Amino acid sequence: MRWTHLQRIVIISNSLGQAQVKHSQREGTPRRLDNDGDPHTSSMTTVLDKEWPTSSASAIVGGLLRRSSWMIAAFLLVYGQTLVALARDWWTNEDYAHGLFTPFALAYLIYERRKELTNIPLAPSSLGFLVILASQAVLTVGFLGAEFFLQRVSMLLLFAGAILFFWGWQALFKTSFGLVLLLLAIPLPVIIFNAIAIPLQLLASGLAELLLGVLNVPIYREGNILQLPHDIVLNVVEACSGIRSLVSLTALATLTTMLSRFRPIPWWGRMSCILSAVPVALATNALRVTGTAVLAHAFGERYAEGFFHSFSSMLVFVFGFVAILLEMLLLERLTDPERKAAL
Repeated sequence: MRWTHLQRIVIISNSLGQAQVKHSQREGTPRRLDNDGDPHTSSMTTVLDKEWPTSSASAIVGGLLRRSSWMIAAFLLVYGQTLVALARDWWTNEDYAHGLFTPFALAYLIYERRKELTNIPLAPSSLGFLVILASQAVLTVGFLGAEFFLQRVSMLLLFAGAILFFWGWQALFKTSFGLVLLLLAIPLPVIIFNAIAIPLQLLASGLAELLLGVLNVPIYREGNILQLPHDIVLNVVEACSGIRSLVSLTALATLTTMLSRFRPIPWWGRMSCILSAVPVALATNALRVTGTAVLAHAFGERYAEGFFHSFSSMLVFVFGFVAILLEMLLLERLTDPERKAAL
C-alpha cells in the first residue's frame, strides 16, 4: 500500500511527540535522602546543597542517534524525494552548483565549533513542536502547489523546530549557521529567479556599454543586445547576467564570515562583507562582458566564444572572491585591538 503525503506527516509528528515523552521520563524528579542516606517515601530531607548533574548536548545527541533511528527513518520517509530532487538540482543547475560543497563546508564548521556545540546547556522549549507543525503545514502547501522551494524550506523549519524542541533557544542560535548555509543552497522559485536575472542582464549590458565607450569602442545597445562594427552582435543572455556569480559569491562570503578566524570581527563588519558580494559580483560580471566585447571587436566574434567565454567566468569569480577575502582581512586588521595598535 502506498503511503500518502499526509500519512507521512502524521508519522513524523507522532514520532517527535513520543520522543518528548521519553525524554521527560528520563529527566525525572531528583530523589530525596534522609540522614542515613536511605530513600524513603515519607519524612525525607531534601539535599539542597547538592548540585545535580545536567545533561549536555553531546549526551543528548548520542542518545538520539542510538535510540531514535526510527525518527531518522521517518524523516527520510517524508523528505526522501525532496532531498533527491535537491541533490539533482545541485548537479544539473550551474547557478546552484555550490550546493554540492555545502554539506562538506557545514561538516567543517561543525568540527571547528565542536567544543562550543557540545557544551550547550539543555533547555528544551515546547514552542519547537509548534515550529515542527508549521513546517509540515508549509510542506503540505508546497506539495499541493508543486512548489519545490516551499518543500525544501519546510525541511529547514523542521530542523529549527527539532533543535528548539530538544535543546532550546541557545542551541538554535548556536546552530543557525548551518540553517543559513542550507538556505543559500536552495534554488529560488523560477518566478523570483527570472525577476532578478532580467534586470541584471540589462544592468550588465548598460555597464558594458559605458566601459566600451570609455575605451573608444563603437557600440550600440538595444536592451541586452550589444552591436559592434562588422555586424558583430553580442547577446547578454541569462547565463551572462551575473546572477550565477552573485548567488555563489554571496554563499561563499557568508561561509567565509563563519570561519573561526573571522568570527571576532564585529557583526556589522561581517554583514558588510556579505552585502558587498552584490556589487562585487555585478562589477566583475560587467568587466567580463566588456572584455568579451573588446576581444570580439579586435579579433572577431569566434574568439569571444568557447574557451574564453568559459574561462572568463571562472576568472571573474576568483577575482570577486579575492576582493571579498581582502576586505575580510582588512576588517580583521582594523578591528583587532592588537593589530590596530600596531598601525
